[in-house]
Amino acid sequence: MRNGGARRTAVALAALGSLLTALSACGGPSGPGADAGAGRPPGAAAGTSPATADPTRIPGVGDRFLRRIPAESRQVVAVYGDGKDSADSTVVLYTRQGSAWHRAGSWAAHNGTKGWTTDHQENDKRSPVGVFTLSDAGGVLPDPDPGDGLPYTRSAAFAAPRWWAKAYWHDFDYVIAIDYNRVKGTAPNDPTRPEGASKGGGIWLHLDHGSGTSACVSLPKRAMEYLLRTLDPDRHPVVVMGDRANLKA
Repeated sequence: MRNGGARRTAVALAALGSLLTALSACGGPSGPGADAGAGRPPGAAAGTSPATADPTRIPGVGDRFLRRIPAESRQVVAVYGDGKDSADSTVVLYTRQGSAWHRAGSWAAHNGTKGWTTDHQENDKRSPVGVFTLSDAGGVLPDPDPGDGLPYTRSAAFAAPRWWAKAYWHDFDYVIAIDYNRVKGTAPNDPTRPEGASKGGGIWLHLDHGSGTSACVSLPKRAMEYLLRTLDPDRHPVVVMGDRANLKA
């Protein structure tokens, strides 16, 4: 269940050093500038599609990664990277009903400018391959669903620095923390790195600016709003992310 009102409506500014640490993996000019929200999703983010061909499996995800999805998970955000060195990807939300997985939405997206890695390091411009829980959210804007979704921290501290190109200013209006090298139950911009700073961190789902990121996954605004309204901590959501070749192995 969602935290209390103080957690939902927090607006205190974080220290500048903590902010820059949190943003270092997640944004900033890492490719040609473009208008936010560029690109059209390949599917609508509404309704539930029929079950997949093998309803007990998530398409394009091999046994190695399926085994890492917790048994209690009922929501999976799958990020299919176009290639190991590509910044282009597709995000699909799957929900489980009984033993069957159903596709609930699909969107064009971007990942790290240099693609993907199984050994992410700070500033390598690649997104980490793996299965990670989704526990916390936040952003500059108010929570689009102040109900029982992911705990949401609203704060001006999420605002992108104004020395970045204008196309990037709204990247962090909405963010969902990917639980890579972070402490669950804290705001997404908490700078704590349990595995050490060299392993990077501050990796989020956030708004798209039309090109690759520093390590995050970026989506259209309507996709982020949909995920924030849909992801439910009681359904134990996770993200399964990587290039297609790695995911299906």
